[in-house]
Amino acid sequence: MFKYSYYPGCSLKGTAKEFEESALAVCRTLGVELVELPEWGCCGASSAHNTNRLLSVALPVRDLIQARREGMDVVVLCAACFSRLKTAQHEMARNEDLRRQVERVVGAAYAGGVRIRHLLDVLRDDVGLEEIRKRVRKDISGLKPAGYYGCLLVRPPEVLDFDDPEHPSIMDIVLDAAGVATRRWSYKTECCGGSLSITRPDIVRRLVDTLLDRADDAGANCLVTACPLCSANLEMRRGSGWKMPVFYFTELLGLAWGLEESRGWLDKHLVDPWPLLQKLGLA
Repeated sequence: MFKYSYYPGCSLKGTAKEFEESALAVCRTLGVELVELPEWGCCGASSAHNTNRLLSVALPVRDLIQARREGMDVVVLCAACFSRLKTAQHEMARNEDLRRQVERVVGAAYAGGVRIRHLLDVLRDDVGLEEIRKRVRKDISGLKPAGYYGCLLVRPPEVLDFDDPEHPSIMDIVLDAAGVATRRWSYKTECCGGSLSITRPDIVRRLVDTLLDRADDAGANCLVTACPLCSANLEMRRGSGWKMPVFYFTELLGLAWGLEESRGWLDKHLVDPWPLLQKLGLA
């Protein structure tokens, strides 16, 4: 049994609920216990760091202080949350003046010492790939996803310290253990536009069009990601109207393992994945 604190973040309780549901199901299957962090708050992703630097650090630091009290590694699913928690930790360790200001704002001392983990890291390095392989019940090799990491999971490398910033492979490795061969392409970490989707959807449509066109060129019939914001943009902002299904990596693990609750996750998608799954005999 593996046990971790779990920071869900806002998106996984709303627009990306299928990500949380599939991740929790995958963890239960593997004997991984995620204990939701008590009284967690927003990390400030997409807004705070653009308006107020002190607030952008104080928000995630409050969660890190709570995680320290719990005494376990803290697991994060959302790439944006992962980035904000790691960034706050990085800045608190290097800026004593900022650290004092943040401690006054949150009303508590910051001791550091929390290991921030992404679920991909836990699956590969703690649980192990063999545990993923031996649970495979269904051949889903007809799915040929382009693995899309986006910006926030791997960059900036001096802060995130998570996989190769230009050619990441951890998601591809985990999915390969489940019998899913991701496509080779050079747009793994190209930007989707992020929160510009709200203020400049025209820019996001251009970026998303490029990503989906290049995935199609690579022979992909779907995309797979670990970021709720990337997923939303890829599903919503296609300029030409042509759509490609987008999955979370946890959903593909659940499909490969034959988890019955997977239908509930897939029904929540903005781009209906069922026509592709039916075509491949996976419905």
